[in-house]
Parts: sequence; C-alpha cells; structure tokens
Amino acid sequence: MLDVLCVGHAAFDITMTVARHPAPNEKLHAEAMALGGGGPAANAAMQAARLGGKAGFCGYLGADLFGDMHLREFEAEGVDTRWIVRGDAPTPVSQILAKPDGARSVVNYKAQTAPLAANAADVPGDAARVFLFDGHEPRLSEAILARARDARRLTLLDAGSLHDGTRLLAPRVDVLAASARFARQWAGTEDMDAALDALASVNDCVVITLGEAGLIWARDGARGRLQAPDIEAVDSTGAGDAFHGALAWALANGRGWEESLRLASLAGALTCTKLGARQGLPTKAELARFGAW
Repeated sequence: MLDVLCVGHAAFDITMTVARHPAPNEKLHAEAMALGGGGPAANAAMQAARLGGKAGFCGYLGADLFGDMHLREFEAEGVDTRWIVRGDAPTPVSQILAKPDGARSVVNYKAQTAPLAANAADVPGDAARVFLFDGHEPRLSEAILARARDARRLTLLDAGSLHDGTRLLAPRVDVLAASARFARQWAGTEDMDAALDALASVNDCVVITLGEAGLIWARDGARGRLQAPDIEAVDSTGAGDAFHGALAWALANGRGWEESLRLASLAGALTCTKLGARQGLPTKAELARFGAW
C-alpha cells in the first residue's frame, strides 16, 4: 500500500529567470533555465517520494517527448506510475518566468487535452493511506474519492484556484488545503480570517496558505496560525505543491496536525530557494538539517 496517491495534473515545466516581466514587444535574455516535470499533483507525488514515502501519481501524460521525460523522472525517484494514463493528446507544457524576488508568471499549454473519464484508471479505495487531489481531473477524482471514503482513507484537496474540480471536491475531502487565491475566490473577500470562516463552514478541516505570511488553519473548532520560515526566495514555483505533498506524507505517517503543518511549511519554503519546481522539492536530508526530524 502507498503512503500517498496524488491524482490530477502533470505538465512539463520550462523555467527561465528574467530580470523583470517583459514589456509589450520586448525581448529579454534569460539568465538561467531549468527543465523538468511539473503540475500540482505530480510535484506533490515527487515530494512525498523525496521524503522517503511510497508515493504514486494518477493522471495523464501524452505519448510524446515531454510525457516520456516526465515518466522517466517519476521512475527514477520511485514514484508508482501504474495509474498513469497515456494517449495521443499532448502532454501539457508550462512556460515559467521567474523574477528576482522569487515571484513567477506561468503560461500553460494544454491544447485539446481533455479531462480523463471517471473510469480512466481503476484505482482501488485502499491503494493509499492518503489520497491527494488537485481538482484538475474532476470526473476521475470524484470516482476515486468515493472509493477512498468508502475505504475510510484520508483525503486531501490542493485547492490552488476556484474551478469546477476544486469547487466539486472542497466540501467532500477530509482536509481542504487552499491557497489565498482560492480563498479569495471562494469567499469574495481579501480578509483571510473571514475567508477561513467561510471555508470552515463547508469543511471541518481547512488550511489557507499565505506565502511569505505563513498560513492559518481551522480544525474541529480550533484555530491556529503559523509563520513562514525565513528564506531567500529564488523561484516560488512549486512551493504549494511541495507543501501539499509533504503535508499528505506527514499525515500518512502519523505526524500530529501542527507538526505536519510545520514540516509542510518548511518543504514549501525550501522549494523557493532553487530555480525550478521539480528541482527545488527538498529531500528528507535537507529538511532534517532544519530540524524537521
């Protein structure tokens, strides 16, 4: 049995560092470039594997160069790939521009790659201790979520933004881990405490990640706040993915709630210290240097 199975989006990332956002009709020269697999659920699976967990990914990769490269990365780091669906539609590709302050801009290309059907992958409900969803495969995720709940497995949603998949899954999972963007979109407010109240009204366990401002959470009537680790940011791409993958791994391995949040927060922060999401996902040894073990 896996510790964590991540269901959702996989892409291939092309990341370049630039001095500033390009103006209209302006050509900039990148100072560095990183190539690697990406996507919220795919990166979360890789993060769980780098922490020593048994992790798997369920989602789509095209039968193309980018899909082949991504699959090789999974296999090289021990991510279970048995529930990956491959087809003739292209693997999504993301072009990422990383700025000097660690902020980034992302353009994602999906072409006509359609969402997977509910029966695209026959994942049993007891395949993992924790199931993590990013909402990008709503029909397949809904089917797997139902089986996981029947098997009494813990379920977690990485809610990066409000769309059909995250709207569908947010009230149904055991842990709703939302970005500030999702919280604003859901609650219609910039007040994150008010947004937490709104999300807590539909789910008993909610985390809202606030980037460099840390996170806030509500769980079974209790509330809390956690400051972000102090780091020198290079590229924030993948920080949320690392957070969710590490949180899922920690919960799968019996860590306490606040301990799991601290470990996940550190994983997200350390990802920002390197160029490229996949390249930045920290290992167990790197986290241990900061007292995570």
